[in-house]
Order: sequence, then C-alpha cells, then structure tokens
Amino acid sequence: MQDLATPLIVLGLLFFVGLAADRIGQRLRLPRVTLLLGFGLLVGHSGFDLLPTAITDLYPLVAIVALTAVALLLGSSLSLDGLREHGRVVIIVSLSVVLLTQAVVTLGLWGFGLPLTMALVLGALSTATDPAATYDVIDQSGQDTGFTRRLKGLVAIDDAWGLLAFSLSMLALRMFGSAAGEEAPLLTAAYELGGSLALGLAIGWPGAALIGRFSDGEPLRIEALGLIFLTAGLSLTLGLSYLIAGMTVGATIVNHARHHSRAFHEVRSFEWPFLIIFFVLAGASLDTKALVLGGGAGFVYALLRILGRVIGGWIGGTVAQAPRSERKLYGAAMLPQAGVAIGMALAASEQLSQFGDQITALAIGTTAGFELIGPIATAYVLSRDGREKTG
Repeated sequence: MQDLATPLIVLGLLFFVGLAADRIGQRLRLPRVTLLLGFGLLVGHSGFDLLPTAITDLYPLVAIVALTAVALLLGSSLSLDGLREHGRVVIIVSLSVVLLTQAVVTLGLWGFGLPLTMALVLGALSTATDPAATYDVIDQSGQDTGFTRRLKGLVAIDDAWGLLAFSLSMLALRMFGSAAGEEAPLLTAAYELGGSLALGLAIGWPGAALIGRFSDGEPLRIEALGLIFLTAGLSLTLGLSYLIAGMTVGATIVNHARHHSRAFHEVRSFEWPFLIIFFVLAGASLDTKALVLGGGAGFVYALLRILGRVIGGWIGGTVAQAPRSERKLYGAAMLPQAGVAIGMALAASEQLSQFGDQITALAIGTTAGFELIGPIATAYVLSRDGREKTG
C-alpha cells in the first residue's frame, strides 16, 4: 500500500497545480495550457525529474481519454445548423491552411537544402494541429462568437485533412520508390478515415437515442464516460483514429439527441481534470535537446509552418468570403501542435529509415516549441478579435 501513496499524493498536488494555472492564467492573461506544459517541462525528465514512474506511465492512457473527450466536444461544434451558417468557411479555410502549409514547408525546406523526400514528409507533418490546446484556450477565454465557433469547426477537421495529406505524401514517395514497405499508404488512410467515421456513427447513433433515457431525461455522467471509453477502446482495437471517431460520435449526437447540450455539459464537467494530468505529463515528456538536434532546419521549419498557416488562413478566408477582420487571424490561431505530428513522424521514420533520426528529432523539438507558444498565439488572436468586435 505504501507504493500507492506517492502517486496519489502527486496526483492530488497536480490537481492543485491545475487550479493555480487557471487562476494565474486569468490574472496574467496567459493560456493555462502553456503554464501546465511549462510546469511539466520543469518537473519532467528534461527538468528536475521529480515525477515518479507510476505517474509518467499513466500518460498514454490519460492522453487517449483526454483527447477522445476533446474530440467529442469538437464534434459537437459540427451541428447541421452551425455548418449551414459557418460550413463554407470551415471547409474552405481548413483545406487552404493544410494545402498551403504543406506546400510552403515542403518547397521551403527543399530550397533550404534538405532532400525532397525528407522535405515532403516534414511538410505533411506540419499540417497537424493540437485540437485539445486550441479548444481549451477558447474555453478559457469564455468567448462564444461566430469566430470561435468557426475556429472550433476548423480544428475539428484539420487533423483529418492532415492525416490524408500525410498518407498521400507517403503514397507519392512509395510510387517513386523512395519509401519501403508493402502496405499502400492510401489504402491505410482510406481504412483509417472510413473506418473511424463508420465506428463513430455506430456508437453515435445508439448513443443519441439512449442519452437521457436511463435517468428520466437527464443525461448521466456515466453515459458520457461510457461513450468516451468505448470510442477510445474500440478505435485502438481496430487500429482506427480515436480523434476522428470521437468527433463523429459528437457530431452524430449533437444532430440527433434531444438533450445534446446537457450531454456535452457532462463531458465538460470531468474533461478538465483529465486535461490537467494530460498537459503536465505532455510537458514532462518533452525533450529540450530535440530542437538542438534538429539544427537550423528546425528553425526554418517553424518559420515556414507559421508562414504557411497564416497565408493559408488568409487565402481560404478570402475565397470563403469570411468576415474581413477574421481572415488574417485563422492561421495564427491554429499554431498549437501535438501528438498527431509525432505519431506521423514515427510512422514516417519506420518507412524512411535513412532519415528516421532527423525526422523524429525535428518533429519532437518543433512540436515542443509550438505546444508552448501556440496557445499563447491563439489567446492573443482571440483577445484581438474580441477588441475588434467591441471597438
């Protein structure tokens, strides 16, 4: 029993750290996500290495649960009424951001001197975002405007486009004989995207029908937890994306359940405790030496990614006829980047062993940087949008 004491004490302290981050963030106008990541970096293996192994071993489980909960909430922003109002902007801007980011990073790194194969992979990695961090900054801001609703829709489908871009890039490399492996990336992408959507529908339809029926119309917290764990577990079992499946579950429920607003309120009520542990452990897992290993290419990659997203957001917003004041803000608000990019890097390093170490080191290092500064950029964009709306 003594072995359990230390992890329980640490978990209790981490929840108070989350409470402090929330209060400090409000006073200093800093994203609590960045504060939690910074704290995790301080107490993790790159800092003072204070967290016991029993806590750090929880990271994969906590990450999956937290991100699946976030995915459900992001899916809830894809109501048909909302899409009728904002769908044109969401689809066009998200595609523009992904395509321009891929093109700018790939061509820029190639011009910088990297092999085209490596530049193409890194261009695909740059399209991934961190919906959890972006969503939490929006939630912390307390804003519920047309811009924040459109931004939620953007991050809800951005990783799906990014996954497709990555798979097509790997397919192109395979066609030209640059990547090894027998499995066709396009078929893998089709299975993961199609299967995840199908699984989300298979869980979401009965979930929408059953929510509130066991409690006289009031959705139970246990129902929300059941949806999250079932979605995550089946996705992992079938080799599917729990992010895409979770977003599909949320979108299905928001469009078909009578009490959907209260159902998602239940998710929000326990989401933050999971996110506290998730962001602290994510910060603890960051390797500060990785960016150094990436060298000058890492700095160039970061600048090109910022440029690509800002230009993509502006072009997409212009084509979609989004409000003029928002067009320059979309890309900057979508800078946070997390585990999806690292997962892509690991998958690419297996097929491109000659570039594996460089790709992994650069991905981890730049992801650490974007995860720390990205939420600050998102918070700044939201504050600027708020000032323009009230000015």
